[in-house]
Parts: sequence; structure tokens; C-alpha cells
Amino acid sequence: MNHPSYCQGNIDTGFVALGPAKVALLGVVQGITELLPVSSTAHMRVVPALLGWPDPGSAFSAAMQLAALLAVVAYFRSDIVTITRGAAVSLRGGHWRARDVTLALGVVLATVPIMAAGALLSRVLNACGSPLRSPLVIGIACLVMAALMAAAERLARHDRSIETLTYRDAIVIGLAQIGALIPGVSRSGSTFTGALFLGFKREDAARVSFLLGVPAIALAGLRELWLLAHLGLSRDAWIVLAVGLGVSSASAFLAIWGLMRFLERMSTWPLIAYRAAFGLLLTVGALTNWIR
Repeated sequence: MNHPSYCQGNIDTGFVALGPAKVALLGVVQGITELLPVSSTAHMRVVPALLGWPDPGSAFSAAMQLAALLAVVAYFRSDIVTITRGAAVSLRGGHWRARDVTLALGVVLATVPIMAAGALLSRVLNACGSPLRSPLVIGIACLVMAALMAAAERLARHDRSIETLTYRDAIVIGLAQIGALIPGVSRSGSTFTGALFLGFKREDAARVSFLLGVPAIALAGLRELWLLAHLGLSRDAWIVLAVGLGVSSASAFLAIWGLMRFLERMSTWPLIAYRAAFGLLLTVGALTNWIR
């Protein structure tokens, strides 16, 4: 299904042509899938294609990470406040090995790899016609991640809690987070899978994934908002983006709430099966030129 390209300053701004109502619907999809390990980018390629709409563009997906940030901060506000205060008190007292210090510095360590990789790939990631955003690449990435999640579910111990997080864990999860730069992998999918391989229980792996990802989510979203601000978008375009952010934020909060309760009682096999099926759909769509 072909649609005209919407580019401003070599940044894909297809969301502008969709209008508030369509962006609100895509905001729900983006919000739900952004924080689940199922790839929001894949859904942003398939859902518009099913509805006969143009691709909202990578700029939309990146800016919507601010909605995910609001949801994560709102849901885990108690954890964030406790860790921040505890780390500050411990550091003032010279207790460098305190749990809260390890968690706080772990967040920093996990952010460094994706910041460095993101800077190196910045000219490619969100550019119009980026080869990394092709449906075939996204579909294959979905399938690969489904296989990795299956391996983690089958082989990992699932017995560690977030209190046992080490600096080594943070670095490993940070390196796994680099995979999120490839559309279709998903940030939550890569970090969640990395945490599972390290032996964390499913619900604690999700908690580690969300907390360690806060700076990366914030930096990616704010960077994209800064780039959009320098494009000279119209007032209507900003209204469309604001609608997407509002709807996506509420949807993302519900997604976190549902995922945490799901993982307390269930394995990740339903998520793995869904991701594999969706990746297959996108790959077949790309190979048959249904999605271009």
C-alpha cells in the first residue's frame, strides 16, 4: 500500500497529515505497545496499513516516548522517590555500597551505551526513508526478538529480585538496550529479555527494564521534540502531536498496570507467540509489497 512521503528537514512527519482523530487512535496503539515487549514500531507500520492510512513516521514514534516516560514515572513514582532519596542520603554518609546507590548508579550505567550508539546512528535512525525502518527489517527484528524471548523464558532461572541488581547487570542490560535502536526490537523487549537472561523473576525483570530505561526514554523523547520544534511545524501540527501524547500516556499507564499483574501470574509465552505472529505478518506484508 503506497502513500506519499511527508518530510520536513529530512525528518519523517507523516503524523501531521493524519489529523487529531486518527492520531488519537494510533496514540492508544502506541501507548499500549511502547511499554510492552511487542514493538510499538511494528504496530505503527501494520495498523496504519490495515486502515489504509500513511505511516505516521518515526518522529511520531520517538516523540511518543515522552508519553511512555510520564506513564513510567507515574506508575513507579514511589520506587523512583525512594531510590533517589536513599541514594542521596547514602552518598552523603559515604555508604557507596548501599542498595539505593547501586540502583541509582545502575540507571546511569545502563544509559551510557544507548546514548553513545544513538549519537553514532542519529543521522540514520529517524531520517525520511531510513533503511532501518523498512517493513522487512522490522518484521525480521520482531521474529528474532521472539526467539530470544523464548530462549530466556525457557532457559533462565527466574529467581532473582531487583534488590540483587549489580553494576554488571546494569551494564549488560544497557548493552541489550542498544538493540532498541533497530525498529522492531523494542526497548522494553530488549531490556526485559536481557534481565530475564540474568535470572530475574518476570515481574522484577519488567521493573528493572522500566526503571533502568527512564533516562533513555526521556532523552530520546526530548531530543525528538527539540528537533520537531526547529522544523517550524504549524499550530495544527502541534495540536495533533499533543493529542497523541495525551492519549498515548494514559494508554501506556494502563499497559504497565496490566503487564505487571500479568507477569505476577503468567509466563511470557503469550507475549512471545503474539510477537512472533505479528512479526510474521509484517514480514509477509513486506515480501508481498502489501506494506512498503
